[in-house]
Amino acid sequence: MLKKVLIANRGEIAVRIIRACAEMRIRSVAIYTEPDRYALHVKRADESYSLGEDPLAGYLDPLRIVNLAIETGCDAIHPGYGFLSENQEFARLCEEKGITFVGPASSVIHRMGDKTQARDSMRAAGVPITPGSEGNLANIDEALSLANEIGYPVMVKATSGGGGRGIRRCDTPEELKTQYPRVISEATKAFGSAEVFMEKCIVNPRHIEVQILADSQGNVVHLFERDCSIQRRNQKLIEIAPSPQITPEQRQYIGNLAVKAAQAVGYENAGTVEFLLTGNEVYFMEMNTRVQVEHTITEQITGVDIVREQLRIAAGLPLSYRQDDIQLRGFALQFRINAEDPKNDFLPSFGRISHYYAPGGPGVRVDTAIYTGYEIPPYYDSMCLKLVVWALTWEEVIARGQRALDDMRLHGIKTTASYYQKILNHPDFIGAEFDTSFVPTHPELLNYSEKRHPSEVALAIAAAIAAHAGW
Repeated sequence: MLKKVLIANRGEIAVRIIRACAEMRIRSVAIYTEPDRYALHVKRADESYSLGEDPLAGYLDPLRIVNLAIETGCDAIHPGYGFLSENQEFARLCEEKGITFVGPASSVIHRMGDKTQARDSMRAAGVPITPGSEGNLANIDEALSLANEIGYPVMVKATSGGGGRGIRRCDTPEELKTQYPRVISEATKAFGSAEVFMEKCIVNPRHIEVQILADSQGNVVHLFERDCSIQRRNQKLIEIAPSPQITPEQRQYIGNLAVKAAQAVGYENAGTVEFLLTGNEVYFMEMNTRVQVEHTITEQITGVDIVREQLRIAAGLPLSYRQDDIQLRGFALQFRINAEDPKNDFLPSFGRISHYYAPGGPGVRVDTAIYTGYEIPPYYDSMCLKLVVWALTWEEVIARGQRALDDMRLHGIKTTASYYQKILNHPDFIGAEFDTSFVPTHPELLNYSEKRHPSEVALAIAAAIAAHAGW
């Protein structure tokens, strides 16, 4: 078993990994830059080391992180998600320096991170892919010719892209001429590569992804699917496991496709295979070679600790479960509570948290790194906590989600919590009739009022009276 793990990340995922290490009697090492000096992951780890003043440079420096792991006696690095988690050079450095990378091999990260190579691999394995270019596009003329062949709308995508960036939909040749250079520019700035490819745009699909686990002995299992259709501009907002809108036959078929995809590339560790569903058609979209933000809901419906399994696999141990051992039970929802103002075009709302009270009760889980008095820095992702609820039925999990959102108190910043309440109350969501068009086609859900409890109103009145009286 691993003895000491450096967590090359911050925030709630770093705290999540630290907790898994503690349960497995593995020492944890945190890293931080100056804005994170008082962050929770720094406080909770067994050891913590500064990477300097710059908010981002330290978290994005593979060589420095690997050398620090060696200097502090670590035998492994867990990258979490984001930052360097899907950076093939980071994984390669670990391999060269004799540090275990808690994830797949660098060659697999490269293969699946390059979207055209990933499509080629899936095509060869018999996994259905969307119609599109067989490789990268050479120029706008090739793009226009292919779009005319497969039919509009089309998607121009960054070959090395991810996280919803470097993607543009084009409905006409004129839009394609405009958006093509923009995607190249965005891809170059965000991913250091100007390569782009094209796919047929599947209009208003359901976004379904399958969690897989694979060990070094060749065993691969899936942990069923998650429905990530509730999203805005390709960014997920609410995730659901399992999907309430696919049949048992579809569930088995998609799960088997995900296992086939992992086997085709010699995958090892935790990963996610993402699909688009339209009617009865299923298309491979991409594979995420890391733990996902939404791994929580899969854990809730299966009882499998995914991060624990990651660490076991990295240590060379076989999977703890066979496919027949994994059974789903109930439904789970995850709400990404973002420090954003939905009424102001989701503008980030960074600042100091004046009061925070976590929701609780049966079937409620909160993964976060915030606390009362914590200052949310403006340099990172706006997600400040993940609220997860579980219940036996779809109706019960919606009711529990409404109650948990109502329980939570998070003051000092704007958040997306009230907006999610509106979504949960919508008949289409309640009836499990939604796809990726749900958010953009329901702008009226932004017309909500912030709910304030009587105790909060009383405190506000008391504060006003005190200020007026000069207390």
